[in-house]
Amino acid sequence: MKKAIFPGSFDPITLGHHDIIERGVTLFDELIIAIGINADKKYMFSLEERKQFIEDSFGNNPKIKVVTYEGPLPQGLIYLIFDLFRLKK
Repeated sequence: MKKAIFPGSFDPITLGHHDIIERGVTLFDELIIAIGINADKKYMFSLEERKQFIEDSFGNNPKIKVVTYEGPLPQGLIYLIFDLFRLKK
């Protein structure tokens, strides 16, 4: 099973993000959209709003999973990957 993680703040989600997601689901069995929150950044939309926007757009596609993480991109993604593997066991 081929999986991919697409990390970003998605604040807001753009047509470019949509395009990458639509292309990604044709290449992978599962596409994990990882929405980050970084205390050093100011956002237009809350984390929950950003997650809801993506779920509303792609919620009917079973190949897409939307998750959130905290921290700077590299550190936050490491924690997210560990959490995902822990959930699979």
